[in-house]
Amino acid sequence: MKNFLNIADHSSSLLRNIIEEAKDRKGKRKGQNKSSIDIDKPLDGKSMIMIFEKPSTRTRISFDLAIKQLGGSSMILNPDGIHYGKGDESLKDTARVLSEYADILMIRTSSHKNLEEFSKNSKIPIINGLSDQSHPCQIMSDILTFEENIGNIEGKTISWIGDGNNNMSNSFIEAAVKFNFNLNIGCPKKYSPNNKIMKWAHKNKGKIFITKDPREAVKEADCIMTDKWISMNDKVNKKAKKKSLREYQVNKKLFKEAKSDCIFMHCLPVGRGEEVTDEIIDGKNSVVWEQASNRVHVQKSIIHWCLN
Repeated sequence: MKNFLNIADHSSSLLRNIIEEAKDRKGKRKGQNKSSIDIDKPLDGKSMIMIFEKPSTRTRISFDLAIKQLGGSSMILNPDGIHYGKGDESLKDTARVLSEYADILMIRTSSHKNLEEFSKNSKIPIINGLSDQSHPCQIMSDILTFEENIGNIEGKTISWIGDGNNNMSNSFIEAAVKFNFNLNIGCPKKYSPNNKIMKWAHKNKGKIFITKDPREAVKEADCIMTDKWISMNDKVNKKAKKKSLREYQVNKKLFKEAKSDCIFMHCLPVGRGEEVTDEIIDGKNSVVWEQASNRVHVQKSIIHWCLN
């Protein structure tokens, strides 16, 4: 079964092929309406079920557009409205049932274990739309966006600023290994990357540099990226966490330490005035809105791979 749960699960060549197909399909759509179907209709008659445990704007809309542009259809489910590991039906049984109704399943979940449980018992491919452990589709979109603006990502430098131990930073560490780019992580010691994923990265010769100094992290950076300081369902002392991350704000002063043509990326939603200032996210170096748009194109390529 072709699942897409983590970037680390796949070979560098496969991930590169997914990016290149996304570029190709995006290029062929120039001049088309956003909801029009691709000429080849590769998924004509196919359907996708999407389950959202967490609120969503970009994931919901971009996956819906993606499957429709490929010629397929989608059904969106809310866990509160179905048997979903509750009452008399286990996740195992839900996975089996949904396998009878659609061709592919996308899940946005608070627990990566739910994805793993579905993948063990589903007869159809599973895509990770976001979990507490990783956010692979977003990072693949970020790589597409980087390459459209800077060029091939191999050997380039991405600077991740803020919380170094969340789903985005986890997937970026995996991507740094698979796409062979330098990843500088500027974060407080308290929010350093997960030891398990760092051991995996070192074992696979990942070029990961971790520092407490945000200025050191962005030196010679081709791209600076950050994330919300407080994620959805983040069970922490919010005031204390924001205080410890205050010096990691991406602002004009910090940006001056990077390359002159450095771009800024953010997965959204954004905490304006917290992790980033308005002048950066709305400035000429920001490619944030391209990132959001590119979710559609990358996810089309991932869906197509899963069902091809």
